Amino acid sequence: MRQVIIYPGEDGFWVAECPSLPGCISQGRSKEEAIEKIKEAIEVYTAALAEDGIPVPEDRLDAILVAV
Repeated sequence: MRQVIIYPGEDGFWVAECPSLPGCISQGRSKEEAIEKIKEAIEVYTAALAEDGIPVPEDRLDAILVAV
């Protein structure tokens, strides 16, 4: 299980990003599509690391909301 950040992009698409996997970013026309695509991206990313013998980083994201 991985934590994902999802937010609206400038081009009308939704961006999904997995902070614990640097560079693992995807997007979709809807939130649902962006989530499905980031799931695929995470699977491909972690499989590539495993294939190269590189340990998969732990998911250590600690998100909080800050009132400003």
